[in-house]
Amino acid sequence: MPRFFVTSTQIENGIVTITGDDARHISRALRMAAGEHITVCDMARTEYDCELSAFLPDRVQARVISATPSATESPFEITLYQALPKGDKLDSVIQKAVECGVSRIQPFESERCVVRVKPEAEAHKTERRMRIATEAAKQCGRSMLPEVFPTISFSQMLEKAKSADLVLFCYEGEGVVPLGRLLAEKRPKKGSKLAIVIGSEGGFSLAEAACALENGFCMTGLGPRILRTETASGFALACISCMLELGGLT
Repeated sequence: MPRFFVTSTQIENGIVTITGDDARHISRALRMAAGEHITVCDMARTEYDCELSAFLPDRVQARVISATPSATESPFEITLYQALPKGDKLDSVIQKAVECGVSRIQPFESERCVVRVKPEAEAHKTERRMRIATEAAKQCGRSMLPEVFPTISFSQMLEKAKSADLVLFCYEGEGVVPLGRLLAEKRPKKGSKLAIVIGSEGGFSLAEAACALENGFCMTGLGPRILRTETASGFALACISCMLELGGLT
């Protein structure tokens, strides 16, 4: 069933009003008709089974048939901090992270990033990345739409990430605790804010790792094999899901 995201203000007196590209997609691309059903998500962990009722020039309306709590969202609020990779790898990172349950994706520049931010192109890139996240959320049955933010600096990432209850700084150097052991020791509670920090192709410098440690980040390793940057985030998210969501530690 086609899935669409709305805000709570678009649901009033049992009627959902869908506008913009989604309305055009329903009426023109999908060629749906009154009486057909769609799934609407209010971005607050509730899904609605809706029956299309009206097709107007600038909007489509649907009648709410039933509402159910979402069963597809992670019990944790997870933000992925991803250092900019080369080429279009970030597109794949976003897509897979959304499928694995991430709540937010924050790209950042680190010392060893080959790619650098071009301010004049950042707004366009962020908009495109948000579209990728939206399509991934629809495809995998999410009930909330993950956010993708404009790229920030390494120092800004440090300030932003340390507000989480647990920050996992994925690092290949010495002194790391394997991710599985770390999660078993910390045992974050459902509803906790988690942050995962992933480096670019060259990983992190010693100075960056020292800064992360000073800010209270947990230095963790992702196993004996060296993972590509586009693989690391999905691997880490899958480990979290296995241990903390699928009947593991919580």
